[in-house]
Amino acid sequence: MLKQFKADLHIHTCLSPCSDWDMSPKKIIRRSLDKGLDLIAICDHNTAENVGAVMKAGKDQGLWVLPGIEICSKEEVHILALFDELDTTLTMQDYVYANLTGNNKPEVFGYQIVANEHDEVLGENPRLLIGATQLGIYDIVEKTHSLGGLSLSSHVDRTAYGVIGQLGFIPSDLKIDGVEVSYRVSLDKAGDEVAGIGKFPCTTASDAHFLDDIGKVWTVFVIAQPSIDEIQRALRGKDGRRIMI
Repeated sequence: MLKQFKADLHIHTCLSPCSDWDMSPKKIIRRSLDKGLDLIAICDHNTAENVGAVMKAGKDQGLWVLPGIEICSKEEVHILALFDELDTTLTMQDYVYANLTGNNKPEVFGYQIVANEHDEVLGENPRLLIGATQLGIYDIVEKTHSLGGLSLSSHVDRTAYGVIGQLGFIPSDLKIDGVEVSYRVSLDKAGDEVAGIGKFPCTTASDAHFLDDIGKVWTVFVIAQPSIDEIQRALRGKDGRRIMI
């Protein structure tokens, strides 16, 4: 049986250095429920260390949380890697960490807070999470797919860190599953307003770094359950699965 899932698949936590300290696991879940969301994904910059805590907090409150990472390629393009299981996401994190150099300077880039599901601070991540990895966009997409994940090109309507803004176009042989537009572009008009994305399935998400931004925009998926396979089918319009515009 197919159902509608109101989803915000791009939310950061207090682990992302450009995010607010209030983006703790419990507060993210509480605000997501207040916004009427059925499904969210946690996608911090180049890390998944807070994902498990948000998943636990969400399970306690009946909100489905998909684990993910927003990875910055060597071309400085942001790509979302979404998965079904935390273990798989942490495998992707290991791959990212092996290709991420530099140490964070909190006074310059911001603090990177690791927290548990009770909003207790466990420590700080010392890596330069805001930096670009040594991975190319093809490497990121290929590795994501090899682990059974979903690959979306982040905020393609933005000049900063969007694939079109960085490269000028989306390579025709880049096997992304879809693209994401920000709140600046309505989902129903995105194909016409953002040159070069017409042939790609399109979603929208908040890219929330602050509590008030959670659920600012969302995508409604008509799927049987909140899983990567079901979302992939919706992106392709297969077996009755679809995105509501």
